[in-house]
Amino acid sequence: METTPTTQYVKRAYALREKGYNCAQAVACSFADVVGMDEQELFVISEAFGGGMGGHKATCGAVSGAVLIISLLTSGGSVEAATKQTTYAHAGEIVDGFLAQNGTLVCSELRGDDTGIVLRTCDLCVEDSVVLLHKLLHRIG
Repeated sequence: METTPTTQYVKRAYALREKGYNCAQAVACSFADVVGMDEQELFVISEAFGGGMGGHKATCGAVSGAVLIISLLTSGGSVEAATKQTTYAHAGEIVDGFLAQNGTLVCSELRGDDTGIVLRTCDLCVEDSVVLLHKLLHRIG
């Protein structure tokens, strides 16, 4: 893998997965420097999103981790800040991009839990989410 800023984030996420981080944690914690938060804080905040939202095999945790980072970066922190539309639009870009690449957002479908056909491994879902997020962040500055 060629070393670019994007691949550095992917490598960081893979290293976190190897340490036992769930998909949401691996993606979110990889961007601790970008959001200016302690990795431990992001670890705690994103824990419940793993396994497709608390192990219920719903929305992919890797996507949830990326969306969490978007929210931390674009929310104004109050209703008066009126940032919801922008935050939703950027989050939607991540979701739409992941869906276009993988055909589903559902963790159990990606893992092939019911069909035995793995559409995308967890590590590759993490990579997809990191790449989509980093490209979006690069574009929006």
